[in-house]
Amino acid sequence: MAEDVLSATLSVPGDALPVPGAALPIPTPSLTLEQKAAFVFVFFLFIFLGLLIVRCFRILLDPYRSMPTSTWTDYMEKDTSDYRLP
Repeated sequence: MAEDVLSATLSVPGDALPVPGAALPIPTPSLTLEQKAAFVFVFFLFIFLGLLIVRCFRILLDPYRSMPTSTWTDYMEKDTSDYRLP
């Protein structure tokens, strides 16, 4: 009985058995056009998100740099004119 099982496993042709050390063909997954477009869209979203994060950190570190000087100098001039003596 054991010899029948052994002879059945040895009767498999040599091409069906994997050879140690031989490279097996790796199937390459192909992406559809919709999947490629989705990956490109997500890639650009990550770039946009990165730019927004950098901009927000720059504003948090130096908030007055992004503000034009005319907006706060006008108020400063108006405030000082209110305190002038007649």
